[in-house]
Formats: sequence, structure tokens, C-alpha cells
Amino acid sequence: MIHHRREVTIGVTILALAAILRIAAPGYFTRENFIDLFLANLPVVIIALGMTVVILAGEIDISVGSVFAVCGVVAGMAAKLHLPLVLVLAASCATGLLFGAINGLLVGYAHIPSIVVTLAMMIASRDALRWVTQGAWVQGLPANFQWLGFSQGLYPLIAGSIAASLAAAFAWALRYTPWARAVYLTGSDADAARLVGVNTSRVKLAVLACSGVLTGLAALLNSVRFDQIPTNAGLGLEMRVIAAVIIGGTSITGGRGTILGTLLGVVLMGAVGPGLTFLGVSAYWERAIQGAIILTAVLIDATSERSALLKHGATAAA
Repeated sequence: MIHHRREVTIGVTILALAAILRIAAPGYFTRENFIDLFLANLPVVIIALGMTVVILAGEIDISVGSVFAVCGVVAGMAAKLHLPLVLVLAASCATGLLFGAINGLLVGYAHIPSIVVTLAMMIASRDALRWVTQGAWVQGLPANFQWLGFSQGLYPLIAGSIAASLAAAFAWALRYTPWARAVYLTGSDADAARLVGVNTSRVKLAVLACSGVLTGLAALLNSVRFDQIPTNAGLGLEMRVIAAVIIGGTSITGGRGTILGTLLGVVLMGAVGPGLTFLGVSAYWERAIQGAIILTAVLIDATSERSALLKHGATAAA
């Protein structure tokens, strides 16, 4: 019930923001602006799906921004070799899988805290990419790479279909599959999960590998929008993704959350910055307001957990 209340609260907040913008900045509600907002937040949507299961399992992945940059460069280099698009996609996702699997092995089997592992991966992969490329962007991309070979007008529909299909698949999987129960159990109480036969090390490897694959997919879908690929892509992306997931009601300590909440979190976080711009508010306020939203979400989460524990204790005592 707690996460459902959070989803309702976020939905009401989004509607209130939309009402304010409708009155004060009607230019916000144009087709072109909505398409731009969607494409700008497409990587956040896709990576947030993987981040949701990572946090549900009680872990975190702050390396996604750097891995996103690496995967984008790999996709661009593969495209310049004139490989079929499916192989370019495979190269990008395989690169993400490699980074995610390394994270997962170190967290799940070496038992190193995920914040330490992914922080090291974030720094190492970013610096390694800078050293290999010398900061040079990937240029000279083939024409059939841009927009996945579709027209610029059709691409948002294709990308939207991919994102919607993934979101529906993850929502279904988290509701009906044994794997999801293992993820929730691992995040709620790893010791208890092991006692009932859950291989928590394998769960942590799986969720971090999943995060890597989705990061690779997001990198490709973002790269095809441009005629060159920057090597400094994804700066700050990890914070946007994690913020959206937490605001969406996924507990930072694991064990509770939904895909619907994550999607609503992405919508809210993605709308705040552009909304402030249309309202004529200084862009310097964007981070402050986003930080306030995140802090509020964490406080609500902590208060809800405390209330649930007190209620459970009172029930047990009775």
C-alpha cells in the first residue's frame, strides 16, 4: 500500500505541475517540445528500469553514466565498420553486459559493497575512455546509423515502442516471476533469503548485469540521434536515474518498489527542468529543486518504514 500511495502522490504532483504550466506557459504543451523531452529522457527511462531491480536487490550502480559513454563510443566505432545494425546493437549491449557482470561478480561473490565497486568502475571506465580516445569524438558515422535507419519523424515512435515494451516486460516480470521474488527477498533481508534457498550472489550478479545491458541499449538509442558521438556523454546521468527511481517509491534500502513508480519518477524529474525554463526561473534553481524533491522522497520513505515497524511491533506485542 505504501508504494501505491507514493505513485498517487507523484501522479498528483505531475498533474499540478502540468496545470501550472498550462496556465503560465502554454508553449510547453507543443508536440515538438514533448518529442524533445521524450528523446532527452529516453536513456533515463531505459536505464532506470535496470536501476530499479538493482536497488530492489539492495544494491546501487553509480557507474551507469560512464558505462553509457563507453557503450556509445563502441556503438559508433562498430557502425563505422559498416556492421549490420543488429551487430552494432549487440556490441553496445555486450559492452554494457561486460561492465555489469564485472560489477556483479565483485559485489555478489567478492562481497565488496556495490557503492565502492561501481564508484571505482565509474572513475576507471571514464578515465580509460578518455585515455583511449584522447577525448576525440566519434565522427564520420554512416548515414544508415542515424535514427536507426528510419526517418527523424518515425524514430520517436520506434524508440517509444521499445521503451514501452521493456517497461511492460519488467513490470510483468517483477509481478509474476520467481526471479522477481528472489530480487525482493534479497533486498528485504539477504540473510533470510539465503535461508529459504535464494542464491543472493547470483541475484546480485543478475541485476547488475541487467543494468549493464540496458545501459548499452540506452547508449545506442541515444547515439543514433546525432551525427557524432561525444566521449564525455552521460555526465550526471547516474544521479538522474537514481533520483527518478527513489522518487518513484523504490526503497533505497531495497525490497520495495514498482516499475510504474519509476516511470512516474522519470516523468516528474524530466519535467521539472524544462518547466522552470518555460516559467522563466533561473536554471540554477533546477538542481536545488530536484535535490529538495529527492530529500522529500527519502524522508517520506524513512517515515513510512518507521511507521510500518512501529505498527508491526505493536501488533506483535498485542
